[in-house]
Amino acid sequence: MKLNQLRYIVEVARRGLNVSAAADALYTSQPGVSKQIRMLEEELGVPIFERSGKHFTGLTRPGQQVLAAAERTLAETAGIQSIAAEFADDQSGSLSIATTHTQARHALPEAVRRFRASYPRVSLHFHQGTPTQIAEMATAGEVDFAIATEALELYEDLVMLPCYRWNRSVIVPRGHPLCDARELTLEAVAEHPLVTYVFGFTGRSRLDAAFTARGLSPDVVFTATDSEVIKTYVQLGLGVGIMASMAFDPKRDEGLVALDASHLFEASTTQIGFRRSAYMRGYMFSFIETFAPHLDSAVVQQAIEARTPGQREALERELEPLLDSTHQ
Repeated sequence: MKLNQLRYIVEVARRGLNVSAAADALYTSQPGVSKQIRMLEEELGVPIFERSGKHFTGLTRPGQQVLAAAERTLAETAGIQSIAAEFADDQSGSLSIATTHTQARHALPEAVRRFRASYPRVSLHFHQGTPTQIAEMATAGEVDFAIATEALELYEDLVMLPCYRWNRSVIVPRGHPLCDARELTLEAVAEHPLVTYVFGFTGRSRLDAAFTARGLSPDVVFTATDSEVIKTYVQLGLGVGIMASMAFDPKRDEGLVALDASHLFEASTTQIGFRRSAYMRGYMFSFIETFAPHLDSAVVQQAIEARTPGQREALERELEPLLDSTHQ
């Protein structure tokens, strides 16, 4: 059994059983991948993949368990390599982060600037996606950190830590009737067509919950994953925008007005997640603390060691008063 054989079956599974795509991702040939998988199956004495002709159609029952074990083995191997790299040179390496557009564009730049000043020989790699895609990338070990507001809590394999709270603004063209309202209310907002985030992005669930609790059914005419796109269509007069307050810049967003809506919606919390089994290099602890100063290495280690729901809840209560507002 070889590590490369385990990498091949994991990559084929990740690529939807597409051997050609897996071979491209691994910079090898399709026949080579197929041959190595066949050799592994012969060595184990069980089929890993179900087949129809030359094509894989699914995982067999033993194949499902072999895949899970292979993922764990590769994760442990990566940890061993990181340990060696740490002792060889703790000032260089790479850090991969999966996040949403809003976080990458508005919340992370200053932290990245300060981190790069401290660790100029650590290369940073950003991967953007939906919150679910982000969490899955972290769970699979494809990235070191996942940073998002939605979905991370659904993945038990991830250690999750709260970074900061944020809330929303209602975005309207200058001179819009809502600008003259004495008090902004959900009822007044719901009278207008809305432009906001796709469900599952950037705290959208909190927004929907607020309207539902008041018995309101707003007319959401346009959704997007990107705050800049939302502002563009508000400027075109398509509707009233609702988005993260941190994504609005009065100087850059000339012609638009941001109306504070923090009294209308429950605040959302952005979290950072990583695999509990991951080996944390020194600069990884530093990045977390740079992004969220209350998450020092001792707190992160405490989160890693918190195995029971009670331990995790106790840590959450401890951190709750410390969530900053620097990104709002």
